[in-house]
Amino acid sequence: MNSKLAVTLTAFSLLAMPAAARAADMPMDIAVLQALDKATARVQKLRVPVGEAVRFGTLQIIARTCRERPPEEQPESAVFLDVWESRQGEAAEGVFRGWMFASSPGLSAMEHPVYDIWVIGCESASSQSQSNSQ
Repeated sequence: MNSKLAVTLTAFSLLAMPAAARAADMPMDIAVLQALDKATARVQKLRVPVGEAVRFGTLQIIARTCRERPPEEQPESAVFLDVWESRQGEAAEGVFRGWMFASSPGLSAMEHPVYDIWVIGCESASSQSQSNSQ
């Protein structure tokens, strides 16, 4: 079995877990992403509130959900992303829609000639406001 098929089957088995097994995942409010502009070598950490659009270059990034495993389990952050590219004078074009996993960035990578995006983790809005006040 080739490695790409094995990775796809592994991802499918993670997503096909019974709801009871996934119920322990904690929904979070903010997806923390790292973005790279290959043309300028600019790297930026993005905090994307779930349901809101954030721009990076010509990309519009929307985190639909961000889930994190509880601390007593093996660490994992999973984010369902919609990524659109909108250039001036052109209609927006979808470039990525799917799950990204912090522990396996190559499992479901966005393929784009100029930009790379990968998941660092998830945060709750309450922990974000607490860290800002300190």
